[in-house]
Amino acid sequence: MRREGYKTPVSVLVVIHTPDRQVLLLERADHPGWWQSVTGSQEAGERLIDTARREVAEETGLLADAHALTDWGLSTRYEIYACYRHRYAPGVTHNTEHVFGLCLPAPVPVRIAPGEHLTWRWLPWEEAAAACFSPSNAGAIRLLPERTVLPDPVDNQPIDPASRTA
Repeated sequence: MRREGYKTPVSVLVVIHTPDRQVLLLERADHPGWWQSVTGSQEAGERLIDTARREVAEETGLLADAHALTDWGLSTRYEIYACYRHRYAPGVTHNTEHVFGLCLPAPVPVRIAPGEHLTWRWLPWEEAAAACFSPSNAGAIRLLPERTVLPDPVDNQPIDPASRTA
């Protein structure tokens, strides 16, 4: 599927977050000021879940299998930024991005990939969405409240939305 020397136009986006909706963002080395979640292209013969695991390890040093990695069942087809088109075969203009979530118990320091990212930071989900340069990344982060249940501040157990009273 991957032409020699070119990226496959199928990728993953992994929103790394905590139960209280803190989100990890990475600053791109090739575009300082461009913040994003973990992303990466699928390799030939690789399942998307394995792409997500590999990219998380490569970009953060985290082992996704030690945490809750979930396929959100969402994908976005978007036009590849002009500054990145040279990485794809001639004539390829769009990429399909598949969204995953990785829930960690709390924010942790990460080991960024030298040359790929400059730094990292944890932000509340709304701030993280606003900081992303990519609309599809921001949109995925904005789905976090639908994907997580905040713990009760009294006993730190998840709040069952059905048990709430008005």
